[in-house]
Amino acid sequence: MKSWFFHQHYQKSVTDARIPNSWQLQIRAATSADLPGIAQIISESFHSQKGLWGWAFPLFRLGIYEDLRYRLASRTPHHVCLVAVDSSISGTDQILGTVELGIRFSDSWANVHKSFPYLSNLAVDPKYRRYGLASSLLISCEQVCQDWGFQDLYLHVLENNYQARQLYFKLGYRVHKVESHWNTFFLNSSRQIFLHKHLISKASQRDAT
Repeated sequence: MKSWFFHQHYQKSVTDARIPNSWQLQIRAATSADLPGIAQIISESFHSQKGLWGWAFPLFRLGIYEDLRYRLASRTPHHVCLVAVDSSISGTDQILGTVELGIRFSDSWANVHKSFPYLSNLAVDPKYRRYGLASSLLISCEQVCQDWGFQDLYLHVLENNYQARQLYFKLGYRVHKVESHWNTFFLNSSRQIFLHKHLISKASQRDAT
């Protein structure tokens, strides 16, 4: 069973018609040097810098940085943070997007202790959206998931995040269940949708061709 955790120098070139020819785009496993850039992109994607929440933005970013630093340092075999980078700018890797993939355990009585791959923190720099980076990161996660020996992948998306839902449905994710909590009603917040995708095995893909 392969684990990308031990391949920090793994790189995969990305080809997409939407990506400018001037980019040298690759997807690779994140390193500690990438943490500031990752924290900035995730913070900008999930937390507002306007109004009353603007003053708290640096705190959100610091919390994200420390959480990710801890996970990267934990040396868990089934955890990887991927980054999409453009190395065409002065020979440095400018981080354009990121995603995390790890293992979670079911909390239901029927499937107690059952583990499953879970995708989180998919984020793309606002300046580089609509170039197919999110799709490329998701496809890379599917490949890692299969390398780990799994054929199913799960994630959460907010019900009112229509753009993200459209992307996931386009890539083959389907609704597993809709989750409602007490704060959904009292705080008028959006419900979370638990999505699932069954991955086609590489052997099946070869047989189909």
